[in-house]
Amino acid sequence: MAFSGRFFRHLFSRLFFRRLCGSKGGNVATIFALTLPVVVGGAGLGVETSYWYYSSLKLQAIADAAAYAGALEKIAGSDTAAITAAAISSATSNGLGGGTIVVNTPPTSGPNTAKKAVEVILSQNLDRMFTSIFTQTKVPEQARAVALITDASKACVLALNPSASQAALFSGSTSVKLTGCSVMSNSLASDAIKIQGSAGVQTDCLITVGGVLLNNPPTMVCKAPITHALPASDPFASLPAPGTTPCRTVSNGKTSQTLQAGTYCSGMDLNGNVALSTGTYVVQGNLKINAGAVVTCAAPCTNGVTIFMSGSNTVSINGNATVILSAPTSGTYSGVLFYGDRTGSSAASTFNGTATSLLTGAIYFPRQLVSYLGNFSGKNGCTQVIADTIQWSGNSTINQDCSSLGMKDIPAAQSVAVVE
Repeated sequence: MAFSGRFFRHLFSRLFFRRLCGSKGGNVATIFALTLPVVVGGAGLGVETSYWYYSSLKLQAIADAAAYAGALEKIAGSDTAAITAAAISSATSNGLGGGTIVVNTPPTSGPNTAKKAVEVILSQNLDRMFTSIFTQTKVPEQARAVALITDASKACVLALNPSASQAALFSGSTSVKLTGCSVMSNSLASDAIKIQGSAGVQTDCLITVGGVLLNNPPTMVCKAPITHALPASDPFASLPAPGTTPCRTVSNGKTSQTLQAGTYCSGMDLNGNVALSTGTYVVQGNLKINAGAVVTCAAPCTNGVTIFMSGSNTVSINGNATVILSAPTSGTYSGVLFYGDRTGSSAASTFNGTATSLLTGAIYFPRQLVSYLGNFSGKNGCTQVIADTIQWSGNSTINQDCSSLGMKDIPAAQSVAVVE
């Protein structure tokens, strides 16, 4: 009996242990099955969080690059449509994919709304992977970047040609003093700005997209010429051409006459004393101011004159002529004294005159060579020369604090930085 008792107790113990072990295995399996989604979801959340973070960094980098591309397009003088296209192209090439892009210039928010800047806002929705077991809602992401354009200097001499050798040339015995402004060339040539002979140039700086050739060193505020700079935009790229009116003519038989603003279909050949009434002159032919002529603005000359040279027609001012003219100080052509048609072909205009001559305003010939030979520089020295190429061989003193005369600043040595 004692043996059978011990046998049954041992058997009962083994059966109980097996049941207990079987019960624990079932509980573990149950717990594991219940916690598996949490474990997988947690791991997935960690993986997806890393993916979302990487994606946000990439989206920000795309926004930065797009804003920078748009700002470069803005520097080139392009309109809003072209700036937007440049930003979109950059974003697309950098992998924006199905996201959306909004381009604002200037920005619509932030500290740079009143500055020259380009704002890019990118948005995209990311698909879920592991966390899709909890929700099918896409993950929205957005990135914003602002590229700010800053001006290191102002130019009062700007050669627009992108490749010409000696696009801005100072030669002979010229003496040019530019106070508060620089000489800028958009040419990529190694001698885009050249000073030769005994020419003397005093300026804030020489700035060029290409290089300089200085046979005679200038006096500058900057330590050295700035080369490989960003090109300066055409300050009058959006200026409209004036409309025409019924034809007017110049009376060549008179020694003294007053001309009215309007369209001169056969050009203007000026002799004697000629007074130009305030307004805009459209010259469909060459403008020639002959030796001994005295050309002024007719009293009271309330808002100056703008002379538009239609097509490829040119200006020729004789060195013995006296020309005292000022640009308008307000209105569409504020600050513009001479305006060469940007649809014309290559040509050359010559500005000369006596020491008492004064040209106040911008001389703008985007398709022509301007030879500036005169010894004049306008009221308070406010003259700007913006042309395809420029040759300077006269003596002038030019200042660039001319806002009171209706003239624009011409930014030079511009830089772009992503600031937001």
